[in-house]
Amino acid sequence: MATFLYRLGRASFRRRWLVTGVWAALLIVLGLGAVGLSGQFTNAVSIPGTEAQRAIDHLKTTFPEAGIGGGTARVAIAAPEGQTLTTPANQAAVERVVAAIEDAPEVARVADPFRTGAVSRDGTVALVQVGYDQQAFELTDADRDGLEQAARSGQDAGLTVELGGDATRAAPETGATEILGVLVAALVLVITFGSLLAAGLPLITALVGVGVGMAGITTASGFLELNANTPVLALMIGLAVGIDYALFIVSRYRHELARGESHERAAGRAVGTAGSAVVFAGLTVMVALAGLTVVGIPFLGEMGVAAAITVVVAVLIAITLLPAILGFAGDRVRGARIRGLRGGPKPGRTSMGERWARLVARRRVPALLIALAGLALVAVPAASMQLGLPNDANSAPESSQHKAYELVSKGFGPGANGPLTVVVDTADATDPRAAVQQTVQRIDALGVAAIPPPQPNRAGDTTLLTVIPRTGPSDAATEDLVTDIRAAAGTLHDTTGAEISVTGQTAANIDVSDKLAGAMVPYLALIVGLAFLLLMLVFRSVIVPLKATLGFLASVAATFGAVVAVFQWGWLADALGVESIGPIMSMLPILLIGVLFGLAMDYQVFLVTRMREEYVHGAPAGEAMVAGFRHGARVVVAAALIMTSVFAGFIFAEDTLIQSIGFALAVGVAVDAFVVRMTIVPAVMSLLGRRAWWLPRRLDRVLPNVDVEGERLAEPPREDQPDRTPVPV
Repeated sequence: MATFLYRLGRASFRRRWLVTGVWAALLIVLGLGAVGLSGQFTNAVSIPGTEAQRAIDHLKTTFPEAGIGGGTARVAIAAPEGQTLTTPANQAAVERVVAAIEDAPEVARVADPFRTGAVSRDGTVALVQVGYDQQAFELTDADRDGLEQAARSGQDAGLTVELGGDATRAAPETGATEILGVLVAALVLVITFGSLLAAGLPLITALVGVGVGMAGITTASGFLELNANTPVLALMIGLAVGIDYALFIVSRYRHELARGESHERAAGRAVGTAGSAVVFAGLTVMVALAGLTVVGIPFLGEMGVAAAITVVVAVLIAITLLPAILGFAGDRVRGARIRGLRGGPKPGRTSMGERWARLVARRRVPALLIALAGLALVAVPAASMQLGLPNDANSAPESSQHKAYELVSKGFGPGANGPLTVVVDTADATDPRAAVQQTVQRIDALGVAAIPPPQPNRAGDTTLLTVIPRTGPSDAATEDLVTDIRAAAGTLHDTTGAEISVTGQTAANIDVSDKLAGAMVPYLALIVGLAFLLLMLVFRSVIVPLKATLGFLASVAATFGAVVAVFQWGWLADALGVESIGPIMSMLPILLIGVLFGLAMDYQVFLVTRMREEYVHGAPAGEAMVAGFRHGARVVVAAALIMTSVFAGFIFAEDTLIQSIGFALAVGVAVDAFVVRMTIVPAVMSLLGRRAWWLPRRLDRVLPNVDVEGERLAEPPREDQPDRTPVPV
């Protein structure tokens, strides 16, 4: 591996114009594809095989006029203070709003509240249900603007009109706040290298990689139905790993130049050694992300594959485009260009990384115990984690969606914000009418707020029941109600012959959350198992991969605890700009496990590979650990700060899911890098000594030697010739 990458690095250095031209052409082609072939991203969250999804698919055939599965909007209308909506003037204003909504773009169905009885008992709040044939993600900004303009006619008449429902939510977008993370990353790079040019190279290559990846995803959206969060996750991961991978190679390149190597050989050795670590670190990230495809959750699989492709691009750019750009930079890439910044420790002085490693080695038991105790303390809130999918209650307090939720709750109870749709298929029932009546009676006995009159289809073989729970869509009692209705369905089928199922947005969210929770443990076992094998191949050790995976599990537990404390309990919510607290997004834990595992292994590979390199080259185990820190700690710290700052920039996004992902990844990377890799790893390595590199003889004979540590590069390869390539200075 190291020899191949060494040759690739030198070839890219020599043929820098060709390599740069190929990447530029690819970026341009994909950019044109993104402009001309892009499609719409979806907010829909569905999992094939769940009861809610099966019911929706069934209704598309038997009851298409109901529009189940299309976008929905809830228009909450409130009378002025001290008035009711039943006065002639206010009722006329409500009718004008209804008429305007009927004329809004793409609206297929509008329920007049005075005809359906959707007016609160005190007459102060009315609920207008709006249905679309299109799914919510297919609606455009113009369609949503049409709905908002219809609402203004009521507002002009003095009424309060607020809009909720999935049809009112646009796809999440990244904004200027996310750029703050990139700016912090740039500052960290400048401090690390002490040179604007050296600091700029990782940023340039990372931006090229992100541009290629995002353009490719946008182009693919014209042919595939992709989740709206797919490009956001790819952007997060692409920026972070792109900068980090280039950082490690540039740092090694400067180190080789300082040893007196020529520019071309330095580029080759940097790619052959640090590049080997980059390749295997990238593989761990790709394994973790691509593993999302096997848990049976399509939208997570899409997000994982897209992010994994972005990582592939980042790795390829790091080992090809980066050495080509180093060829253009020449000698200007080394040496401090900024007064006061030397880009490393002063000559003759011990680096901070080495001092820290020796301190931890001397106090290894107390350091290990303190680190583990701290992780356990932070992880405590994770025991009370409550999972759910977003609804209008989780929207920002000043948003129209949140205000509509509050108005509906005030007028009709919280359950009206998440009605259940019960499908009664009477095709095989002995008495269809009696089957529907028995179903209504059985559900009513479970303790619900209301069941409006049943809606039969034209053929009379399928009936829809709208069930209004007493509790909100995110409450545990609503989930229990869905479970109870489904449990009663079996008995009703035995007595009536009718097939009964529960669907609707609330039931679908419950099904998705259950499926995600059930997939978490198998997925964790899958990626940990695959990555363990990969790390065993890299380090030729059983203990090091085991220690790495156990450290990762501790990092995940602490990260879950921090997420619950902020996004569920509300700790530091105001300081972090979190405007809405509630259940943790059900997709977050499994997504966090996949992404954080890959990123955490990055630091394990980068740091311990250098220890392995020193150990293979003859250093005692203890000194190899210290030497690994001496060479790698500064860069690993910089990489962790960069990743943390990039992810932290997404905390200020408008979408709660993106906020929580950004926060979780920022905390997870920081905890894993500074507590696990920089403290627990040297403490454990010091305790184990040579035993850390133990590998059974049978495994030693079976495992191929990939030479990540670059042992075969200790002597110049035979084809090496004196470097006569002209380099600009």
